[in-house]
Amino acid sequence: MLGIIGGSGVYNIEGLENTRWVKAESSFGEPSDEVLIGELNGQSIAFLPRHGRGHKLSPTDINFRANIDALKRLGVTDIVSVSAVGSLREHLMPGMFVIVDQFIDRTFAREKSFFGNGLVAHVSMAHPVCGRLGEHLYDAAQQIGIQVARGGTYLAMEGPQFSSLAESELYRTWACDVIGMTNMPEAKLAREAEICYATVAMVTDYDCWHPNHDDVTVDAIVKVLLENADKARALVKSVAPRVLGDAAACQCGCRSALQHAILTAPEARDQALVEKLSAVAGRMLKQ
Repeated sequence: MLGIIGGSGVYNIEGLENTRWVKAESSFGEPSDEVLIGELNGQSIAFLPRHGRGHKLSPTDINFRANIDALKRLGVTDIVSVSAVGSLREHLMPGMFVIVDQFIDRTFAREKSFFGNGLVAHVSMAHPVCGRLGEHLYDAAQQIGIQVARGGTYLAMEGPQFSSLAESELYRTWACDVIGMTNMPEAKLAREAEICYATVAMVTDYDCWHPNHDDVTVDAIVKVLLENADKARALVKSVAPRVLGDAAACQCGCRSALQHAILTAPEARDQALVEKLSAVAGRMLKQ
């Protein structure tokens, strides 16, 4: 099943058939909202609005663990994260999409792992985005005429305030390309849950480093945000058949990320935590 996590401006997916909003269960608390389940050309899609319908949740207050756990319990195997970002590069203009392939995590007030004392695991995040899924997104975006860049580094900041000029200039020296507030720890948790994950970063504006940034009005940014949301919905419709028809998906390394990651011996494991992780890590914990 393909899961879509919608960011700012993307609160629903139009064109789905046989839709229903379902209350998603999680061992880690309440997800951001109910999940919209539907079909696209006979294929199952699960959509979760990251900030909740009406944009009720700030980035720091999103229960990322509950969101990923709930999608896993619904049978989601691939996640496309749709996220509004600011650009740190002149050539990444408002209205463009970036299929990022790296992250720098500067968040500090969020739960970043399903694991912990009593059940320790370390997954690799060297390549935090599923390359197979990213390639499908890039090809689909090109096919429907979206201006898209393949590859880039996403700087995840805590927020909710935007960057200072000094911070923005610092991130540019780090070779970051876009900046946002929501894809970490989301990508880390998806990896722990053995779900393929890729980000569609939708550029709404230049970050404050740009000398003409102050000339951009809020109305102009909102206009780009809404236009991006329409393009994102079109991209979902285009990419879904590619993802769900990919015969090589079952061999993807993302789906075996926990194979050698759990270090705690079976007899030393916290059984309460084992039960909470029944969806996320059940494949390994039942062995």
